[in-house]
Amino acid sequence: MLVDSHCHLEYEGLVESQSDVLDRARGAGVGAFLNISTKRAEWDQVVGTANAKPDVWASVGIHPHNADDHPDLTRKELLEATRDPRVIGIGETGLDYYYDHSDRAEQQRLFRMHIDVARETGLPVIIHTRDAEQDTLAILAKEMDKGAFPALIHCFTASEEFGRAVLDLGLSISLSGIVTFKNAKALQEVAKTVPQDRLLVETDSPFLAPVPHRGKTCEPGYVRDTAAFIAELRGETFEELAEYTTRNFYSLFSKAAS
Repeated sequence: MLVDSHCHLEYEGLVESQSDVLDRARGAGVGAFLNISTKRAEWDQVVGTANAKPDVWASVGIHPHNADDHPDLTRKELLEATRDPRVIGIGETGLDYYYDHSDRAEQQRLFRMHIDVARETGLPVIIHTRDAEQDTLAILAKEMDKGAFPALIHCFTASEEFGRAVLDLGLSISLSGIVTFKNAKALQEVAKTVPQDRLLVETDSPFLAPVPHRGKTCEPGYVRDTAAFIAELRGETFEELAEYTTRNFYSLFSKAAS
């Protein structure tokens, strides 16, 4: 069995035929899905899907692109949203300085808020970071000094040095279909070195379809292609990688296991 640890089932391209999309993924051996939210307006729909489908779980959070749209979001509101039995993660949150769709200070404020709630609840923070390695790492290190919290860098595309640093802080790393791209040689080298007990796989669907599906709308079932590529890259069997990445998902997102 595989787990798609990061997908957006309510996004255009998937939501129109969500049941069929999930059935195709199940047929490809995907046994669980983490449905990710990126803004407050999505929470009810994301959590509703998880409550309606026993193999789908949910996260609640604010993507850095949307930080400016949530100036009044309170810690209490985020904390209360995590109480739903199907909510197993917080995010995605983090920093994106590539597009700078939101003020950087506001991105940082909300990132810290998510971490604070993660520390209290024990739910993992699902982190997006792009062109913001230095500030992401500085915030993570400072917040870890206040008290440990579980966290995951999703859709990892950062440098090898950043990867080593977040692993040293106790974080896990999730790889998407980007690792299969021909121009992802540096990422492929990083993928070879992530310890088995810290690695997860994801699609980030409907984005970033892996080879051989480039140009198509990405679906959760395509996580199988990404997993097979990574297994060959690491000199492991597909079955071995599927087993430990699934185990890692339930270890990190322990609310799902219970």
